[in-house]
Amino acid sequence: MAAAGFWAFVGASSLILGALIAMSGRLSGWALALLIGFGSGALISAVAYDLIEEAVAVSATGLSVAVGFIAGAVIYFAGDQLIQRMPGSGGLEVLLGAVLDGIPESVVLGLSLVGGAGPSVAVLVAIFISNVPESVASSTDMLKGGRRPRWVLGVWTLVALASALAAGLGYGLFAGASGDVIAFIDAFAAGAILTLLASELLPSAHAERNPFVGLATAAGFAVAAMLTLNA
Repeated sequence: MAAAGFWAFVGASSLILGALIAMSGRLSGWALALLIGFGSGALISAVAYDLIEEAVAVSATGLSVAVGFIAGAVIYFAGDQLIQRMPGSGGLEVLLGAVLDGIPESVVLGLSLVGGAGPSVAVLVAIFISNVPESVASSTDMLKGGRRPRWVLGVWTLVALASALAAGLGYGLFAGASGDVIAFIDAFAAGAILTLLASELLPSAHAERNPFVGLATAAGFAVAAMLTLNA
């Protein structure tokens, strides 16, 4: 259980790194758009190859995949709409997405260690890469909205710790869970990620009118897919 928590924290630690990058103020404009585009491509790959493919493989009927995916999308959408109505909520939409996809992913990561198997380096790297632009984009907006750097860093630290706890719970509580339960968790994360991408990350990347964002997105997908398929 401790090992599962440790490796999940390693993967989620890039959220803290992203916050530090945002605080430095050295990444903005076109460079930030390219990073968000690259990370978005990595997230699309995670949806396609890590989450939905795995969910379909372990589901008995496919219903748990559909229900989980719709639940993840709807819950993110509802949370996003609530946040939009909050004063000074800049960046919290992406934070919500990071929680809704990161926690289920961490549960699945914990399950992958059941039986003494070590963590997949490829999957960890893909998670690490995709977390950075989420955190940079959200942290940048939160700082612009008046949040203090210490508050922003603390929030991402809590998310990373929550991911570690979720991995430990996944290892300890869901080891004997049915395939449909695992499929629901995978699909829930996929639904939340895809809704986040369409509503927040990709529009944010294209707001700079950087013509290379599309190429950066394709590159992120290719790198993450290669890592996953060679895992």
